[in-house]
Amino acid sequence: MLILATQDNPVAVAKIKEIAAAAGFRAAEKWNISSILSASKGKAIKTSGWEITNAGKLHLRNLGVSKISPAAMQVAVDLRAHLDKISDDETRSFVEEAIKCHEAELYRSAIVMSWLGAMDVLHKYVCANRLANFNTEATRIMGRKWKVAVTSDDLGKMGESDFLNRIEGLSIIGKNVKAQLKAALDLRNGCGHPNSLKVSANKSAAHIETLLENVFQKF
Repeated sequence: MLILATQDNPVAVAKIKEIAAAAGFRAAEKWNISSILSASKGKAIKTSGWEITNAGKLHLRNLGVSKISPAAMQVAVDLRAHLDKISDDETRSFVEEAIKCHEAELYRSAIVMSWLGAMDVLHKYVCANRLANFNTEATRIMGRKWKVAVTSDDLGKMGESDFLNRIEGLSIIGKNVKAQLKAALDLRNGCGHPNSLKVSANKSAAHIETLLENVFQKF
């Protein structure tokens, strides 16, 4: 039904399978689409093709899913798959909330929450693996302005842009990754304050994908 929710007109079975395959569902060709949708209890009906009903749209909304492109939704699917690998409860909570926001079309919120999750990951990685090096580098750059960090929360007292500079200086991330993360930070800042900025599903998906590939899957 999610595929139908992304379409404005009735969709043929062949087209549904094509969209599903493009979204990464490898078994789509073997699905009995008509049988599956016929069993949806009125949530989808067949006219000139298959289309979702108002009851079906309400069902998806109750699940936290609405009209969003398969490509954008696939990012949320990939991030959900990564949830099982996140052992830290706090980080997992950030990421799960970001996914729910993205699925519910709350894209500005999704961008902010996914960024918070990514920074949480980076802070905890540095605290667990490179804290002494980080403090040395921060003190070298900032002098007495930097109070030596002991916990990951202490690392959060440094501005996020400065933090990215410090971890690049320690080769924890590379120059190009830092550039991508700073762009993500700029978007997060734009979404986190009252303004007229509008964000689409694809913009949110691209932001989440950047964090997924360069932070969540790496650290």
